[in-house]
Amino acid sequence: QVQLVESGGGLVHAGGSLRLSCAASGRSFSSAVMGWFRQAPGKEREFVTATTWSGDIARYADSVEGRFTIARDNAQNTVYLEMTSLKPEDTAVYYCAAVVAPRVRVPTRGYQYDYWGQGTQVTVSS
Repeated sequence: QVQLVESGGGLVHAGGSLRLSCAASGRSFSSAVMGWFRQAPGKEREFVTATTWSGDIARYADSVEGRFTIARDNAQNTVYLEMTSLKPEDTAVYYCAAVVAPRVRVPTRGYQYDYWGQGTQVTVSS
């Protein structure tokens, strides 16, 4: 059974930092594209970032470029999201996602992903 389990969410003041982790199990994700999406209350889910299996290509949403960094440890089947300079508008439930055989190099649409975690809440206070 494939599982993606996020952790590391919480409450932080604006300007602070958090690191999210996503542990994958049930199969090897070493060749998969791994990514993060988020959904704020009353809003649609949006792409945050994703990276190829080797980590050689990463894409970021404009809203997080320069503040967030995605990294992965294939040996541990884990992907991380390092978030710095957090803003209140970053408040959302953050979801880890994976796709084993993407049709594009780094997908940015939710429907392009096969597996999802349950989400972890990130709240940034002003």
